[in-house]
Amino acid sequence: MERSEYVRRVLEAYRTTAGTSGAVRRADRLLAAQLHERGVPAEAVENALTVAAARRLLRPAGAPPLATVRSLAYFLPVIEEVLHLQAGPDYFRYLRSKLQRLTAK
Repeated sequence: MERSEYVRRVLEAYRTTAGTSGAVRRADRLLAAQLHERGVPAEAVENALTVAAARRLLRPAGAPPLATVRSLAYFLPVIEEVLHLQAGPDYFRYLRSKLQRLTAK
């Protein structure tokens, strides 16, 4: 995938992830380009955004609300985690469907 398409895809996934501000800043663009240069698959970034969003939304009742995520860098530890996960695509499909149900309410 070309760099520009990769950056566009990653930033669109970030922008639309539940719990983010929906704004993309210069630092986010630079980080997306760095991820491309490192050879991180766009699908891994999208999966990491899904995992992190699920963790943020599926919290104990009564837990204090979390602040809005304002940077793609927030997701770097989860991106690294997903790169080493032994989960198949069905796991991420399940999480996406769970998130859709949670955010549709």
